[in-house]
Amino acid sequence: MTRYITFKYSLSICLIFFIILLLWSSITPVRAEDAGQNKIGGLPIKEEKAMEGEMADGQKLNDQEGKYLLEVARKTIERQLFKDKAVAQGNEFYSPKFSEKRGTFVTITINDNLRGCIGHIIPQETLLEGIRENAINAAFKDPRFNPLSKGEWEDIKIEISILTDPAILKYSDADDLLKKIRPNVDGVIIKKGYYQATFLPQVWEQLPDKKEFFTHLCLKAGMNGDEWKNGKLEVYTYQVQAFEEH
Repeated sequence: MTRYITFKYSLSICLIFFIILLLWSSITPVRAEDAGQNKIGGLPIKEEKAMEGEMADGQKLNDQEGKYLLEVARKTIERQLFKDKAVAQGNEFYSPKFSEKRGTFVTITINDNLRGCIGHIIPQETLLEGIRENAINAAFKDPRFNPLSKGEWEDIKIEISILTDPAILKYSDADDLLKKIRPNVDGVIIKKGYYQATFLPQVWEQLPDKKEFFTHLCLKAGMNGDEWKNGKLEVYTYQVQAFEEH
């Protein structure tokens, strides 16, 4: 009898724990690194080429490095799409920057329309591996789209974005926040408890007004649109260097 009661009690505890986990997961917002999830009113925001901010010269890639990474992204998608391991990863080229841990995004468009955009704000792997991984993610794992098809292959255009590490933005109140943020330069992450979201610098093209920018960013995070006015959000900024196919 004692064993039965103990077992029943343990089972009840497990069920309660499971319900709590289920409820928590249902309200957890999109991860900050999933900027491919940018939406306004349920519609995806078009990812435009980002403007470069105050990225240190030592962090910037040169044209040859950017061109090589674009080639790596395309070859990686091609290998996966056609299941052809004979496709080369790209011409042999090495830069010490490729071994650095950097945040990266890969954006795919067709006729200037978004077809996939996935990346990591927080560096999780080397620059080279990040481009490879997010090329696959953008082409085949963006939840807003079906996986890229062979029929679309010839029409895609690829853009890669290299990010600086996010830096905390200290501010005193909403007015101070608006003064310190830089349109067309800063990507922004906001966070409050479990709620967080990001907009890449590209989003300023669609939301040039600072107040609207933060209102939509709060909504994306699952908060009230005017939450930024309370001055209690954690705010981080980052900049982007982008390369795109022509």
